[in-house]
Amino acid sequence: MSRLFPRPWLSGALFAAALMFWGVAPLPLAGAALLALVLPLGLARVGAPSSPLARPGRAARLAAVVLWDIVVANVAVARLVLGPPGRLRPAFVAVPLDAPHPQVAAALAMIVTMTPGTVSADIDEGCTRLLVHVLDTGDPARVAADIKLRYERALMEIFGCSTSR
Repeated sequence: MSRLFPRPWLSGALFAAALMFWGVAPLPLAGAALLALVLPLGLARVGAPSSPLARPGRAARLAAVVLWDIVVANVAVARLVLGPPGRLRPAFVAVPLDAPHPQVAAALAMIVTMTPGTVSADIDEGCTRLLVHVLDTGDPARVAADIKLRYERALMEIFGCSTSR
């Protein structure tokens, strides 16, 4: 079974994400299954590094938090966009990362980019800082603290990283 699904958690996540985007019907189901099978197999064949999840249950809780944050951010961004343009306070925010772990940094960048109103702009070479563009921020330090608290800490637990440098 591990030869067919070398990264079962990735296959499951791809399948679920594809169904969320494409809907549940015969053709999308087939496409989602194909994507969930082929992409992890391709990654395994090219030798892409894999890191086993230390706490898969925590990954499910993080997914729920991210989905909730996406819904809340959609409403907030809609209010901002439909309101007067002078209300926007865009800024770049540097988020210091506690664990210089490339998979944590990449996952964090993806989560930030999926959340409306924020876009990951850069991860430094040592994976010690994530640069995020925020559509509206009053307090950049608070934005960085929220990202660390809501996402980075959970990702570090999921990938089994220590918090000490």
